[in-house]
Amino acid sequence: MNVQAPVPIRRPLSALRSMLHNEASGGLVLMASAALALVVANSPLADGYFAVLKAYLGPLSVLHWINDALMAVFFLLVGLEIKRELLDGRLRTWPDRILPGVAALGGMLMPALVYAAVNRHSPETLRGWAIPAATDIAFALGVLALLGSRVPVSLKVFLTALAIIDDLGAVVIIAAFYTADLSLPMLGGAAVTLAILYGLNKAGVARLSPYLLLGAVLWVFVLKSGVHATIAGVLLALTIPLRLSVGRPDDPTSPLHILEHAIHPWSAFLILPIFGFANAGVSLAGFAPGMLLDPVTLGVALGLFLGKQLGVFGFVLVVVKLGWAQRPAHATWLQVYGVALLCGVGFTMSLFIGLLAFADSPDLEAETKIGVLAGSLLCMAAGALVLRLAPRADARL
Repeated sequence: MNVQAPVPIRRPLSALRSMLHNEASGGLVLMASAALALVVANSPLADGYFAVLKAYLGPLSVLHWINDALMAVFFLLVGLEIKRELLDGRLRTWPDRILPGVAALGGMLMPALVYAAVNRHSPETLRGWAIPAATDIAFALGVLALLGSRVPVSLKVFLTALAIIDDLGAVVIIAAFYTADLSLPMLGGAAVTLAILYGLNKAGVARLSPYLLLGAVLWVFVLKSGVHATIAGVLLALTIPLRLSVGRPDDPTSPLHILEHAIHPWSAFLILPIFGFANAGVSLAGFAPGMLLDPVTLGVALGLFLGKQLGVFGFVLVVVKLGWAQRPAHATWLQVYGVALLCGVGFTMSLFIGLLAFADSPDLEAETKIGVLAGSLLCMAAGALVLRLAPRADARL
């Protein structure tokens, strides 16, 4: 009797492999959308471009719908990735967290110090200290994708883990330092909604629809509370059930994995490109090279280019030399330095924090955008060049 071999169950790509693929490809799309925004903002279409962004659809302008609603979905994805990696992924144990965690800490601390040093005499612009502290994983992985096999997988994993911890830091910064006047009734409504979501989790409810419906209610409360609305996405993510599957990534029945895989393509190929197109457009009419020395522009650009490489590479070097962690496998120190340079690409999060820091000052917003674009482009070019020229791990430095 012939025994038919069992048909293997098709499983989705692991969350990490899917993230690397989607973020890298999405990073290339994000680059194109940012470039297109600059072209449009400096073309005969500029008036229409800015007019559409300022037009109101219901209670919010188009730009606010993008930055407060669409980006809440992006932050939901960020929260899902943070929760999965900490509980069931590459950051599950403390030894796994040390190297990317310390690198992320250095990568947030040093850029903020560089920015603060440049803007120390201006209380108004000092408020933007957190702008260069963020790393844009989509852009950075997009550059790595262009370099192909010249970059070992361990460095891509290291960059992904670092960026996830960096995102967590950015969320904390936004919640703690960039909130408006707080409304206690709205905060109370948000707290009650969050408690119900937590109760659903504890009751073992696995269907996603109740969570998403209550998540929309939570977003409205947070929007009106004075805390930035995108924080609702992170809070919702923390309540989505996760079935642990250590050593067997992406349990196809886990609600968190299902939602994460569903959102990833939309985030990489729609939400972030729309955000980039809506926020990267800055008019260069009347721009002079001397404007690059304006405190905000210079602080952001130097924070991203100098601060990030000093913080990430310097902290990694110290931790490895002290024996607290090991250098990423099959990676040379020069390759690690190249990735540290790429961490200075702060596009999405840096623009987002800049919009919060200088919401009432269009001129400072424009300086922020120029600084973010200049610093990010410099980091992309320098990082790609270093990684292109860096010897492989089997060559001696």
